[in-house]
Amino acid sequence: MTRQPDARRDLHRLLDQWVARATETRPAAVLSADGLPVGLSRGLEPADAAHLSPVPSGLRSPARGTGDRFHGGRVRRTVVEMDQLFLFVTTAGQGARLTALTSDPVEAGPMAHEITMLVEQVGQYLSAAPRGTAGEADPGGGA
Repeated sequence: MTRQPDARRDLHRLLDQWVARATETRPAAVLSADGLPVGLSRGLEPADAAHLSPVPSGLRSPARGTGDRFHGGRVRRTVVEMDQLFLFVTTAGQGARLTALTSDPVEAGPMAHEITMLVEQVGQYLSAAPRGTAGEADPGGGA
């Protein structure tokens, strides 16, 4: 069985490798459902990580509400397009979200596929129980 510090180091390494390979990608982070950093790629400064941490949780509620209201089902990914960036937030295991910033221009469809492949590749590292509810499932799932 892999010890927790080893798994965290492996997750950091995998994020670094993915960011280096996907040239349009800027920093990436794995965050718990309540915004705690689980894994960060190199180049994501602590202040930037602190700013990015609450974003997936803040996006999840309106996206989930829209899915519920219009019978869209579970939220799997949220994409925010800005003038010079894309923000991708993807469900990455129980209680975890993979958050990636990419430069513009980027082809959103292929990048979403790359992110999905990353989640599948490193899924064993991308699971984080919410604080105080270890072992309980995230009832709504979603990004």
